[in-house]
Amino acid sequence: MLKLFLCAGGLLAAAGVAAGSFGAHGLKAWLDATGRADNWETAVRYCLTHALAIMVIAVASGLPQAAAAQGRLAAAGWCFLLGTLVFSGCLAALALTGVRVLGAIVPIGGVLFLVGWACVVAAALAVRSAD
Repeated sequence: MLKLFLCAGGLLAAAGVAAGSFGAHGLKAWLDATGRADNWETAVRYCLTHALAIMVIAVASGLPQAAAAQGRLAAAGWCFLLGTLVFSGCLAALALTGVRVLGAIVPIGGVLFLVGWACVVAAALAVRSAD
């Protein structure tokens, strides 16, 4: 889980930085003209936020105190990864294409984020105290 989620988080973070830069420079005028700059910025923000969350999950899963929480941490990592692909991916595609049906898919990614954060809370409750 450590290697998979560190790689996934790193790739998503790199994609988020690249997309943010491209949106701020190469696409700025076009996104502003089409009124979809907010969609692009939201996609990038959630991508970067959850890329970091995935990497934290990876590191936390390696802690000895987290042995009882491994399944919950894995579930959180998968929810964050899939949620980012659906949420940020569909929002970015919507920003680029204007295909409005993509906006109906975005909440699925949001639900995955919420489930992932609930899994983080459940994992925290299962973590053995260091005392």
